[in-house]
Formats: sequence, C-alpha cells, structure tokens
Amino acid sequence: MQIKDIILLLDATIFSGENLQDTFAQGAFASDLMSDVLALVKEQNILLTGLCNTQVLRTAEMLDMNCVILVRGKVPTEEFIKMAAEKNICLLATKETMFKSCGLLYSNGLHGGNINER
Repeated sequence: MQIKDIILLLDATIFSGENLQDTFAQGAFASDLMSDVLALVKEQNILLTGLCNTQVLRTAEMLDMNCVILVRGKVPTEEFIKMAAEKNICLLATKETMFKSCGLLYSNGLHGGNINER
C-alpha cells in the first residue's frame, strides 16, 4: 500500500510531504504515548496518533518514520506543518478515530509489522 492509497482510504487531508505519496507503507503503529512508540517501533514507517505537538515529529524523525497521520479530526498548527515539511515527513489528518483508522488500514493489507522484544 502506498501513502496515496492511505489518503484515499482514510479520506485524509495532506498537509506536507506531497512528494512522498508514492512511498510504500512498510507497517503502521498507533499510539498517543510517544514513549511506547520509542520503545516498540521497529520497522513501521507510518505513525497514527491523536497528539498534535512537535514531540510527535521528533519521535517520528528519530525512528525514520516518513508519515504521521493525525486522527480524530486534529488540525495541525502552521508551526507543526512547517516542521513536518522541514523533516520531510508526510503529514496527514483524518476525521476517523484511531480505532477505525487502524481497522481500515489493517483490513486493506497494512499490518503492524514487528515490534522490538521487551
């Protein structure tokens, strides 16, 4: 699945990273706890979250994630959009809940991938 497929599937708005729409999704991880993202993400390049602060983008950058999807109708600030663009992160937003977004992605072939061993 490519990011452009995710945009259509979630009826998402793209705020930055238009050039990344042809990138393939290797896996997704969903959390509002960036500590969980840091501890558990291994190969996933898509992050779904309801948080809309710069820590999300810093976390995604540290883990080489190239797409952040804001759920529950969150609207990023101009600062957030600018930072995503500077870090070359595709920033999407959907009105869907995290649960429904994950379910739609999973049922259309995108899986969570492996997570680090505890």
